[in-house]
Amino acid sequence: TLSPIQKRNIEDETGFEIYDRNQIILDIFAKRAKSNEGKIQVELAYLKYQLPRLTEKDAGLSRLVGGFRTKGPGETKLEMMRRRFREEISLLNKRIEKLRARRDFTRQKRKLSGIPLVAIAGYTNAGKSTLLNRLTKSNVYVEDKLFATLDPAIRRYTFADGYSLLFSDTVGFIKNLPDELKNAFMSTFEEISCADLIVHVADVSSLDVDNQIEAVEEILLELNADHIPRILVLNKKDKIKTQNKEIKRSDGIFISALTGEGINVLMKRIREYIGK
Repeated sequence: TLSPIQKRNIEDETGFEIYDRNQIILDIFAKRAKSNEGKIQVELAYLKYQLPRLTEKDAGLSRLVGGFRTKGPGETKLEMMRRRFREEISLLNKRIEKLRARRDFTRQKRKLSGIPLVAIAGYTNAGKSTLLNRLTKSNVYVEDKLFATLDPAIRRYTFADGYSLLFSDTVGFIKNLPDELKNAFMSTFEEISCADLIVHVADVSSLDVDNQIEAVEEILLELNADHIPRILVLNKKDKIKTQNKEIKRSDGIFISALTGEGINVLMKRIREYIGK
């Protein structure tokens, strides 16, 4: 991650356009956003990231003549661009607040229904959407890539005896998620803090699984969701078998959302947590 000054200095020295970690993540989010809400959240995050990084090179060096909505005898293109960015950020913030209010209203209706909510959370590309599809026989978009799902999905599950609950698929976490994205997607992340139970899905085939689990726990703490009961699910057990790897972790429930292995054990544990 580079500060605006660091980015500018490196570009001046090398003559190349520089992309830091945050901008790459933002670009990935921009490509993945499908819904209107997702696009608004990503656009807001991108504008907040770009505002302090605008340079004369981006806007051109010429000065505009004075006129409508310009200052004094003239306003540089850079000043005008910054002003437009701020206006657009203000507008998008208002739209995000409306979306947050709508989400709050929907959550209140869910609470009144008395149906428990189970949030499926985890590091990006851990298999959360695949698990949701497996459990609820739905067809939420799934692909083996980072941040494939940006739009939360809620699906109903009914046990054989008629007892029902709701599963919520959430945005994948990543260590040191840029603040711009964290703030823009806060209304989405709040779905987790309202859950009755969190199913923490981790990719047990990943070499970095321990750090990924720790990163998710840290984010849950930031969201004030650390008090909510959690079940650790170690997904992609099928990959361990095909790659002949040893499983180093012994905690959690081992499953394969792809093949269905271990799903019955998981559902039995979920039922024990939230309903009899």
